[in-house]
Amino acid sequence: MKSTLTAGVTHRLRFRVPENKTVPFLYPEAPDFQAMPKVFATGFLVGLMEWACIEAIAPHLDAGEGSLGVHVDVSHSAATPPGLTITVDVECTAVEGRKLTFQVRAHDGVDLIGEGRHQRVVVAWERFNAKVAEKAKAAEKVMA
Repeated sequence: MKSTLTAGVTHRLRFRVPENKTVPFLYPEAPDFQAMPKVFATGFLVGLMEWACIEAIAPHLDAGEGSLGVHVDVSHSAATPPGLTITVDVECTAVEGRKLTFQVRAHDGVDLIGEGRHQRVVVAWERFNAKVAEKAKAAEKVMA
């Protein structure tokens, strides 16, 4: 992590909602989701907020580093139909070692649709991927 990654870093991400980011597309295997209206899904809202945070910190990471979401506490307060553009504003409010805290806010041009707090941890991808590979290998033994 570079020393430029500090509280106060901000970023804005805009995203036009396509039909395939609506509730029925969240888990196509789930009949209950299939019966719901085609509005922007909460699961995709969380992902969009994470994406904005990832973009916010990207210039401040060293080669081989990335970040993982570790905590999400957000509201989803208004429905957004396909075709509207969502604007997500994020601000890094704390840097504690590798842990980053963000205030996140999303608006669809008509309503504030969500806001809250998100935390991410900066990781070295090589080390993280090695640990995931170890876990996958251990799971194979358990499932065998």
